[in-house]
Amino acid sequence: LANLLQGLNSPDSAVKEKAIVETEKRLCEQGASREEESRTTVNRTVINTRAPVRAFPSETKALHHLDVFLAILEKDAKERAERRKRNEHLANALKEKGNDAFRKGDFAVAIQRYTEGLEKLRDKQELYTNRAQAYLKLHEYEKAISDCEWALKCNQKCLKAYFLMGKAHLALQHFSESRQCYEKMLQIDPQKERLFKDCVNEVILEEKRVTEEERALRAAQSGSAAALSIQELLQRLNTPAQDILYYTGGIRLLAEVVSSCTEQTFFRTNNGFSILRNEPVRWAFCAERKGTAEVELCVSLLLLWQAVCAGNEENQRLLLTQPDVNAQLPELLSSGISDIQKETLALISLYSENESGRRLLVRHQDMSRWLQILMAFVKSTDAKAGSAMNILSDLIGEERFKTQCRVLFSTDVLPLFTQLLGCARQVQQGPLARVVGSVGSLCADVEIRAQLAQSRLCWQACLELLDGALAVSTPGYQQCVFAVLGLMMNLLLESNGIIQHFAVPISGRCLALLSHQDGRIVTRAIGVLSRVLPASPPAVEEVVKGGVVKKMLKFLKAGGQLTSTYAIKTLSICTRRSKQAQEDLVKWDKRFRVLLRLLESGSELVVGNAALCLSQCLGVPGAAASLLHSHVVLLLLRQAGGDAERTSVQENSAIALARLCVAEPRHIPQLRRLNGLAILNSCMKHLHSS
Repeated sequence: LANLLQGLNSPDSAVKEKAIVETEKRLCEQGASREEESRTTVNRTVINTRAPVRAFPSETKALHHLDVFLAILEKDAKERAERRKRNEHLANALKEKGNDAFRKGDFAVAIQRYTEGLEKLRDKQELYTNRAQAYLKLHEYEKAISDCEWALKCNQKCLKAYFLMGKAHLALQHFSESRQCYEKMLQIDPQKERLFKDCVNEVILEEKRVTEEERALRAAQSGSAAALSIQELLQRLNTPAQDILYYTGGIRLLAEVVSSCTEQTFFRTNNGFSILRNEPVRWAFCAERKGTAEVELCVSLLLLWQAVCAGNEENQRLLLTQPDVNAQLPELLSSGISDIQKETLALISLYSENESGRRLLVRHQDMSRWLQILMAFVKSTDAKAGSAMNILSDLIGEERFKTQCRVLFSTDVLPLFTQLLGCARQVQQGPLARVVGSVGSLCADVEIRAQLAQSRLCWQACLELLDGALAVSTPGYQQCVFAVLGLMMNLLLESNGIIQHFAVPISGRCLALLSHQDGRIVTRAIGVLSRVLPASPPAVEEVVKGGVVKKMLKFLKAGGQLTSTYAIKTLSICTRRSKQAQEDLVKWDKRFRVLLRLLESGSELVVGNAALCLSQCLGVPGAAASLLHSHVVLLLLRQAGGDAERTSVQENSAIALARLCVAEPRHIPQLRRLNGLAILNSCMKHLHSS
C-alpha cells in the first residue's frame, strides 16, 4: 500500500499511470469480494455467545491504512470525473469554434481550435476527424491520415475517418490504400453502397488520369509528332492581338490533330483549356451578339472541345470548371444560331451519355433552366430536336435533376409544357412525345406530380391533345396521345378538387379512345378510366351510359394481362357505384363466365377485383341462381382460404361467398360438402362490415 501511495504521488507520469492501473485493479478485486460477502446468508436468530476475537495491532493498522487508501482513491476518482467533465465542455466549445472557422474557409484557425480541444480531451474522435478534414483542405494529406488513424483508435467503426483517409490516400495517389478505406466503410455500413461506388469510381478515374499522363509523357519524350504539333499550335494561339480568323484557323487545325486519348492528354497537360484567357478568343466566345466571324470562332471552339472531351472524363471535368464555359453553355443552347446550337448539343451529348458526365452537368448547371431550353427544341424543324430529347432523356433519371427542377417547375417549366401540348399539330410530334414522357418520369417526384395535378392548364392541354386522337392518324401524333395518357395515369395517383372537376371530360375522352386502332392506346385509356372513376360518381354514371361494361367485358375476353388488370378494376368501380352497371354485367356476362375465368388468374390484383365485382352483382335478381351447377363455390373457397399476399383477395372472395349463399341458399349444400362452413362463418364479419 505504501508503494502504491508513493507511486500515486510520483512526479514521473509513467510511474503515476502504472500506480493508477494497479490501484484500480485492487479496487475491482476488493469490490468483487465485498459483493460475494453481501450475498452470503446469515442465520440472524443464533446468538454468538463466544467472546469477540480481537485483531492484532498490526492488522488494525493495515485496515486503517486501507480505509485511508480507499478514501484517497475515491476522492481522486471524483476529481478526475469532474476534471473530465470540465474538459469535455471546453473541448466541445473549441470544436464549435473550429467548425465555425471551417465554414468560413479559415482552415488554419479551424486546425488550431481542434488542436486546443484535443489538448483538453485526447480521446474525442470528432476533433480528430474534423481536424483531418481541415488538413485535407490545406493539402496536408499525411497529417490527415494520422488524425484518421487516431480517430479509429477512439472508435474502430468511425465511417468518417475511413472516408477522409480514403480521400487523403487518393490525393497522394495511394490507390490501393484508398480502395481499402472505402471497402472498410462499406463493411461497417452496407447501406453506404452508393457512396462506396462513387468513391471507388473517383479512384478509378484518378488512376486512369495518372496512367494517361504517364503514357503521354513517354510519347512526348520519344518525339511524338502529334505532341509537337499540339504544343506548337497552342503556343501560336496564345499570341495576343491577332485577327479573329487567325484564332479560328488555329483552333480548327488543333481540333483535327486531337484524335486519340494520348493527344487529348497532351492538350490537357499543355494547358489547352487556358485558351479562353486570350482576350480576343474570350470576347468572341462570350459576345451576346455574334457576327459571322464570332460564330465561326465559337463553332471552332465547340468542335475542338468535342475532340478533346470525347470519352475523356478528366477533360470533361476540366472544361466545366472553366467559368466562361460554364456560364455560356445555356446561352449557346438558346442563342437561336443553328450551327452553334447544333455543336453545343453535340458537346453536351458527350457528357449526358455517361454517368460521370451527367453528374458533372447536374452539379455545375441550373437544371430547371436546362429543362426549359431542351423542351423548347421541340419547335425546331431539324435534327436538333432529337439531339435535345436524347440529352433530356439521359438527364431525367438523375435525382439531383429532379430536385433542381422542383423549385421553379410550376412558374417556369409548366407554362412552356402546356404551351407545347397546345400546339401539338404545329411542332415535331416525335420529340413532343418524348418531352411528355420525360415530364411523366419527373412525376416520380411527389412534389412535381402534385404541382402538375393541381394545374387546370395542364389538364385542359391534355384533353385538347386527346381530342385529335381519332382525327389525326400520323404516327407522331399517336405517340403524343400514348405519352399523354401515361402522364395522366401518373397524375391520377394524386387526389384533389381539380381532378374531380375534370373527371367527367377525362372519362369521356378515354371512353371514345376504346375504339382506337392502336392497342397500346386502348390499354392506357382503360388504365386512365380505372384511376379517374373513383374520384367522381358522375363520371361513373356517364361511362355506364356509354356502354363501358360491355366494352370492358370485350377486353377481358381478348385482352392481355395489363389490359385485364385495368379493365376488371374499372368494372369493380362501376359495379360498386352503379346499379345499372351491375345489371349490365349480369346481362352481358352470361352465367359470369368471364368473372369465373378471372378468379383462376395468376394475378392477385385481377382475382381480388373479380371477386369484388362478382359480390356486387349477386344482388341482381337471378344472378346467384345462374351460378348453380358451376364451380364458383370451389373457386371462391379456394381464394378465401388461400395464402395470397394481398388480403383483399381473401376478404373479397369471402364476402362474395357469403353473399352467394345468402342470395341463393341452394349453394350451401355444396359449401358443406367442401367443408367450407367454417370459412363462411368466419367471413360473415366481412359481409356485415361491408
